Amino acid sequence: MLNLPSLALHDERLRRVASAAAKGGGGLLGVGTALAGTAVGLAAFQAYQARRTIGTPTIAPPYADGRYLPEGKSAVRGVSLRLAVLGDSGAASLGAEGAGETIGATLAADLADASGRAVILTNAAVVGAQSSDLAEQIERILTLRPHVAVIVIGGNDVTHLVRPSTAARILGDSVRQLREAGIEVVVGTCPDLGSVRPLGAPLRQAASKLSRDLAAAQRAEVTAAGGRPVPLADILGELFYSEPEVYFSADQFHPSSAGYRAVAFALLPEVLRAAGISSDVPALPSGSSSDSAA
Repeated sequence: MLNLPSLALHDERLRRVASAAAKGGGGLLGVGTALAGTAVGLAAFQAYQARRTIGTPTIAPPYADGRYLPEGKSAVRGVSLRLAVLGDSGAASLGAEGAGETIGATLAADLADASGRAVILTNAAVVGAQSSDLAEQIERILTLRPHVAVIVIGGNDVTHLVRPSTAARILGDSVRQLREAGIEVVVGTCPDLGSVRPLGAPLRQAASKLSRDLAAAQRAEVTAAGGRPVPLADILGELFYSEPEVYFSADQFHPSSAGYRAVAFALLPEVLRAAGISSDVPALPSGSSSDSAA
């Protein structure tokens, strides 16, 4: 099994992430409650307050593109694995404190350790991107011929009130395009925006319902297109709901470095499978172990 020092799992909560990710989800958090007759005026006021609290990003995500080698090696032989990351600010890891704590860098480093090969990382994600913006990102990475593409998208579709069926269909078409080019695709479906603390009730419940509806539609479209969906809301919802001060960054909207490590750990089992590497859950500290999926 693969040991992951970069993830530094110190508690039982992330151990459950490992187990849930290996099993393809498992529903650690119940589906958000649907709203009936939400007070539009109250929701609009809460949205205004949330925007003021979150603010506009003034910094760029850390730049992590480059070549990653297995830990302890200064050179390796053989063909490098090429990993591409696409999507929105979550995929770009806005809010991470350093390049090594981004989703892309964490996955690249652990994929290098697991494969014993160098991994070339290219992150084409754009802050503020919606599913309709994936076409431009795909055009950029197709010339690089990545072996695996990881997509994290959906939050901005929810906040811009794009119909879940429309956003999911666009995502499915994007996955299909990548698969037709011979690229394996792993998709982190829409996270549960109901965990964002600046949102108050009833807006929080509405955000949860919309994001989970989108995630369900994404999962169906991605599967039909030959991709590998990872239900981030199901796997990570409990973490982000229970300890927002740990898993959210200072803006209270984007994940922190710890949050992005959790996202990367949720995605890792499918990334390993996509790269043709053992699907076992990575070894955990203190002799702990988890079930694995074939």
